[in-house]
Amino acid sequence: MASIYDSQNSFKYTFIVLAILIVLVSVGVSYTLIDELSQEEDVKMELWAKATRQLASVAPEGDFAMANEVVATNTTIPVILADSNYQVIAHRNLPNDNYTPQELSNLAREYAQINEPILIDTGLGFSQYIYYDDSVLLKALTYYPFVLSMVLLLFFVMILIILYITKRAEQNRVWVGLTKETAHQLGTPISSLLAWVEILKQQYPDDMMIPEMSKDINRLRTIADRFSQIGSKAELELTEVNEVVQRTVAYMRKRISRQIDLKFEATGTYYAMMNVPLFEWVIENLCRNATDAIEDEGEIRLFLTAKDAWIYIDVIDNGKGIAKQNLSKVFRPGFTTKKRGWGLGLSLVYRIIHEYHKGRIYVRNSEVNVGTTFRIELQKA
Repeated sequence: MASIYDSQNSFKYTFIVLAILIVLVSVGVSYTLIDELSQEEDVKMELWAKATRQLASVAPEGDFAMANEVVATNTTIPVILADSNYQVIAHRNLPNDNYTPQELSNLAREYAQINEPILIDTGLGFSQYIYYDDSVLLKALTYYPFVLSMVLLLFFVMILIILYITKRAEQNRVWVGLTKETAHQLGTPISSLLAWVEILKQQYPDDMMIPEMSKDINRLRTIADRFSQIGSKAELELTEVNEVVQRTVAYMRKRISRQIDLKFEATGTYYAMMNVPLFEWVIENLCRNATDAIEDEGEIRLFLTAKDAWIYIDVIDNGKGIAKQNLSKVFRPGFTTKKRGWGLGLSLVYRIIHEYHKGRIYVRNSEVNVGTTFRIELQKA
């Protein structure tokens, strides 16, 4: 059975693909603009070179006005006029005006690597070259696609985070509403059953079945109390972990197949802050899942140990195991491999351990047709 949130996941993936496409288109447009600006600067430098040729070749008494005007229009592109040996004749728009002759020659060599030098034939038996760099504006624009990509990426990450938070808030409202309503609906029939049991005790004081009925009704009341606590602030108290686990195992042992051996072992006595009804629910759910994983006969072992500041509870079964592709989904609301069921048990377990007890729960290991180990980690009190 697929998760009930698969459709939401497909929307998320579609949104991510759309974001990537927008980034790619934006970057492509930016690079096109940069290329066009670069070509425009090359054209300007060709025009500047023509003006320089005119200044170099026109007789002293000629009209230099137009050429001088063209040369003067370049106020942004760094230019160096030098001979073939990089001996600088003139320069314009350099980062600063305090270069030594050697530094100017080195700068001309750098410019030659950036843009193809433009030949100036003076007609006087020697040649000059124009070496030029990209303008400050063009250099700034080359970083623009990266900046734009980062801004868009940050924007879409924020959108995804908001969607995730909204989804979690919606899930929480559904969880709380469902559990509160369940507790409310159970309350009335449980109270009625308790009253009927008291009447039966008075009428049939020697009937041995009535106390057992009373135990099951009290169990129902405990379950209703658990549901009522979901969504509320859990009250934790110092508790002996061994006792809680042992009591829950004893309860479950009478309610599973006799072909399944349910054991509990501990290396010591440990204490933690816990909400007992909710934690018992966790152990019950894990035992039920382990029971479902064992098709005929098998073994479920709960092993309690501790190290440093942490208490570890391993729930180990030799059932059918969990496929690798499902390991990351087992605690997801709605996910189940069973033909029947809502896939909410392990999700509740996860919430109770992480949100109420500030602990951890995860699949420690699992192998198909060999078995699975779930581990709970709680802080020592």
